[in-house]
Order: sequence, then structure tokens, then C-alpha cells
Amino acid sequence: MSMKALVSRRAALAATAGLSLAVQLDPAAAGSSDPAEQLVKLAAMKNAAFMRGDMESWAALTRIAFDFTLMQPFGGAASRGFDKSPARLAELARYFRNGVTKLEDVHTYGTEGTIVLVMIERQTAEVGGLPNQDWSLRVTEVYREDAEGWELVHRHADPLVHRMTIDQAAALAQGTQK
Repeated sequence: MSMKALVSRRAALAATAGLSLAVQLDPAAAGSSDPAEQLVKLAAMKNAAFMRGDMESWAALTRIAFDFTLMQPFGGAASRGFDKSPARLAELARYFRNGVTKLEDVHTYGTEGTIVLVMIERQTAEVGGLPNQDWSLRVTEVYREDAEGWELVHRHADPLVHRMTIDQAAALAQGTQK
């Protein structure tokens, strides 16, 4: 299934379920036959919904592989799989609020059946009860094509958008950064 058909199908499903898709796929990108370009546009839509706390729209736009891995911006071990249950989505909706985002496409890589997006998510949001502030992230997403279209198999996000000194990086690596 093409990316355009996948986005259209997910948007239709969201609409029939009474969900609001506040962002729309750019018409120029929607007409593109380049799957990498379409995935970049979809990544921008997904991220905008997520940072607003609009998890219903995010879930409608996001197809996650069964063997998905996530390296969260908060550090720690990589997680496997993803819980898209209503309870988990409600929890995420409370945690991420009022985000404003802009996606910077740094580079894309593609081979037959795999696309890698390298991006900077420039954003402000209320996260975890903290006041609205810069939550920009460096992000890599890996997509795999299967019979149904493109699915997200890996996401790595970190908050290291702003340059730091070697001492700050060492403290962060040791887990002593405050």
C-alpha cells in the first residue's frame, strides 16, 4: 500500500471514529511518489499530534511494528514493543501538552524496503507537568515496508540539540548531570 493510501486510510478511520486530525498532509507531499518524502511529512504530523497530547490522532497516524524498539530521550535501556492501549494513550496525553513543533529534515536514507529519517524535532511543550519550554530532540526513525505499507521499527530521540562542553557530556555519560 502506498504512503498516500495509508495516510488516507488512517485519516478516514480516525474520522469515522470521531477523532480530530488537526494537521493535514501537505498536498504537494501527498502527491509525491517518493516514500521517504511522504514519511517525513507523516513524521511531522505524528510529532505535532504527540506533543499536543493528541494521542488519538497520533495513534491513527502511527503504525508501529511488533518488534519496535525505542530509545527514549530520557535515557535508560531501550524498550521493545509499544502499548497503544487506551489507558496508555490517556497517560501520554496527560504527560505531553500544548506542544508546538517544526520538523527539520536533516537527511533520509533509503534502500528497498527500508527508510531511515534523520531529523531535528524543534518544539516547545509542557512535558511531565513542567512549564512550556524547549523540548527539541535529535531523532532517528527507521521504517520497514511490509504488505500493508510502512511501519515504524525503531525510534531514537535525545535532547542533545544544543552543543555542550566535554565536561557536561562526561557528567551526562556518568549519570551525574543535574
